[in-house]
Amino acid sequence: MARHNLGTVVGFEFTRTAKKRRFWIATLAIPMVLAVVFLLVYTSNTSTHSTSDAQKNARFTFSYTDASGLIPPGLAARLGGQVAHDPAAAVADVKAGRADAYFSYPADPSTAPVEVFGVDKGIFENGKYDAVAKQLLILAAQQKIGSPVLTAAAGGDVQVHAETFKNGQLSGGINAVVPPLIFLVIFYVSLILLSNQMLNSTLEEKENRVTEMILTTLNPTTLIIGKVIALFLVGIVQMAVFLSPVAAGYLFFRDKLSLPDLDLAQLEFQPFPMLTGALLLLGGFTVFTGTLVAIGAVMPTAKEAGTVFGPLMALIFVPFYTVSLIVSDPHAPIVQIFTYFPLSAPVTALLRNGFGTLSPAESIAVIVELYLVGFLLLRLAVHLFRYGSIEYSRKLSLRDAFRRPAPGQPRPVRPQE
Repeated sequence: MARHNLGTVVGFEFTRTAKKRRFWIATLAIPMVLAVVFLLVYTSNTSTHSTSDAQKNARFTFSYTDASGLIPPGLAARLGGQVAHDPAAAVADVKAGRADAYFSYPADPSTAPVEVFGVDKGIFENGKYDAVAKQLLILAAQQKIGSPVLTAAAGGDVQVHAETFKNGQLSGGINAVVPPLIFLVIFYVSLILLSNQMLNSTLEEKENRVTEMILTTLNPTTLIIGKVIALFLVGIVQMAVFLSPVAAGYLFFRDKLSLPDLDLAQLEFQPFPMLTGALLLLGGFTVFTGTLVAIGAVMPTAKEAGTVFGPLMALIFVPFYTVSLIVSDPHAPIVQIFTYFPLSAPVTALLRNGFGTLSPAESIAVIVELYLVGFLLLRLAVHLFRYGSIEYSRKLSLRDAFRRPAPGQPRPVRPQE
């Protein structure tokens, strides 16, 4: 019978949410906005590529003076330049629009900047002056050195292949960091999408004055668990809808949208970090679920619950203020506090798990803590919902909720205001 009731609650909650027009408006709004943004980026990038191609072939005239003696006149002439005999007159010609640009190379380019003067043709167009001035100096240096090997070494244009080892095994580097961090993204997305619905799922019945009728046929534990499962299923639907335009853009329009070309085959899905990430995700989700349901059981309206809901959700972003410390010094006192404080533990532990600074012992300790705290919070939420379901006009008194009645005496209930 209890299993049948749980299925009934899950089906009812999921169907009720999925049938609401505002749910689909909110769900489809983000993909539609993303589609419009992708279209604008696609159009803009097409235009930008065309402009860039035209600029590569564009030539402009410039004059220059070279106190360093590095630049051969023939090389400068091939790029459209000629020697200026009067720097002041060359600058005046640029100001009057009679010349496109003037470059003044110092005696020692390593300590003094190259002075560039050009006709203003817009921010994007103006970049070509600096580019040509630098390129001319680089080509001149290459001719002076006379060796492609020395030129590459002097300019820092050298490729480096690095390998790092951990416990005698070749570590995966960034390719091993990315997969566990996916659980952090899922954690944030699931909370952002589901937290408000999770808070309102218990408040909606209270505001409609129907909870006492529901509790005559359902156990509060069954009702709460059914709501949580239904909201989780709703969240899966939302995430699938949100990710669909991103997946379509990456698969079919990656080049036009300038999206990074990720080689998924290079990613390393190491078993222990992935298992730890999954357990931390579920444990953190349980903690916040119990907390939000407990808030909904105590508060009489969604408006009053919002005063607690906002600061609570802000807590999940607090660890990012110390993300550099989490990565560089995971054993710092503040990082340790964030690792074991239940409301900041999921994010901090998921970050440390992704970057490989969460030891197996710490992983087990945090996971056990999250599941234990989550279980206690869900039990607390069910208890508060049982006694706060008929508090329609004010917050539930925690003292009354936990006061044990004397043997044979009914539980005291305060009169409604």
